[in-house]
Amino acid sequence: MRTNVLFAVLALSLVFSLAQGQAQNQECLTNLSIYVESAKVKNYDAAYEPWKLTYEACPELNRANYLYGERILKHKIENSQADERAAYVALLLKVYDDAMKYFPSRYTLASVVVDKVLLQRSENSISEEEIFNQLDQVFKADRPNFSNPQALYLYFSSLVDLNTAGKIELQRVFEVYDEVVAKIEEENKKLTDQIVKLLPLEEDGTITSKDKQRLRVYTNNSTSFGKVAASVDIKLGALADCENLVPLYEKSYEDRKTDINWVKSAVGRMFGKECTDSPMFRKLFEAQIALEPSADAYLYGGTLKQKAGDITGALVDFNKSAELETDAYKKSNILYKIATIVRKSNKVQARNYLNQAIKANASNGRAYLLLAALYADSANECGESQFDKRAVYWLASKTADRAGRVDPSLRSTADKAVESYEAKAPSKTDIFNSGRAGETITFSCWIGGSVAIPSL
Repeated sequence: MRTNVLFAVLALSLVFSLAQGQAQNQECLTNLSIYVESAKVKNYDAAYEPWKLTYEACPELNRANYLYGERILKHKIENSQADERAAYVALLLKVYDDAMKYFPSRYTLASVVVDKVLLQRSENSISEEEIFNQLDQVFKADRPNFSNPQALYLYFSSLVDLNTAGKIELQRVFEVYDEVVAKIEEENKKLTDQIVKLLPLEEDGTITSKDKQRLRVYTNNSTSFGKVAASVDIKLGALADCENLVPLYEKSYEDRKTDINWVKSAVGRMFGKECTDSPMFRKLFEAQIALEPSADAYLYGGTLKQKAGDITGALVDFNKSAELETDAYKKSNILYKIATIVRKSNKVQARNYLNQAIKANASNGRAYLLLAALYADSANECGESQFDKRAVYWLASKTADRAGRVDPSLRSTADKAVESYEAKAPSKTDIFNSGRAGETITFSCWIGGSVAIPSL
């Protein structure tokens, strides 16, 4: 009898719980519908109460709780004072955590930590040390998903500030700099790879509206990474000058000369900052050759030979460097570097290396910019008339514009170059007086190729 009564009680409790759960769920669905409709038209004040009821009672009901919840709470934060504002901030921090808890497949550790740090920083409720430590931990734990441009800059910027305050050593600054720059390049490469696939479709007018939207997003994001890359270099500033690098590497050399990653990083940084005249550079270079005769090592070796006046030997090493590199993206960068070295002595060789660089990586905007500069430098060498000579600037302008198209992270630099070249090209008055609008000018000098005179 007691057993039957017990089962009856349990059954009634279960029925009651199910009924209660169904009622609660129905109420949540009703509130969900209400707040979503209000949020869609940005009436966040009206959306707040039904959203909060849904979020608290049914946190796992729908991802909208977090997508719209963030927008609703940011609105409340922006339009509230002191204590109220602090309460909304605390609630949004909880929402970020719960988003990953209830929808783990849609939120990553990196995105959640970054959102929380950026929010706290905007509220001045987090120290530089906390910013760096939290971002450093999540960068190490979830590097693939750490792709927010603003957070990447903040990660490095907070570190530099801590170094200035004497709390972190300079070597650590360089280590994180390498990581951040590599990450920026990785993310921008993903974007430019997609851009160069879509550009031909846009240029021949066959691009779909969906792909056009994608191209716009890729372009905007690449532009953002370009700005971040420039800001990171500015933040590093004089810390990476030869005066700082040489004594730093001299101090660590004996202890770390067999650490190939440290050696490669040190040689690469000294090479990038043109500290190649220092005996320390040669010492590091020789250590790298002994540990790993890589493509980069031959590039550095070629540079030393060039400085010593051995141009033939330098070119042998440069070509060996490009030959050894199997990654197309890195090969393109090596070919670009070689072009920057030989440009003063041989423009034709520089052009050939740049064309090879572009062939290896069609999104190498720096190669297009240097090619444009080579054209512009030769304006007085091409054409018999002053008009034809100045027409070279149209070709330079077109080439520089291409740089910003294939790699929007360089858009600002490319636009400045285009503006400069266009200012030196024949004006509309010159074109009108020449009577040659719409004609094609062929260049018989080393540049080769042709350019169309703009129509009036």
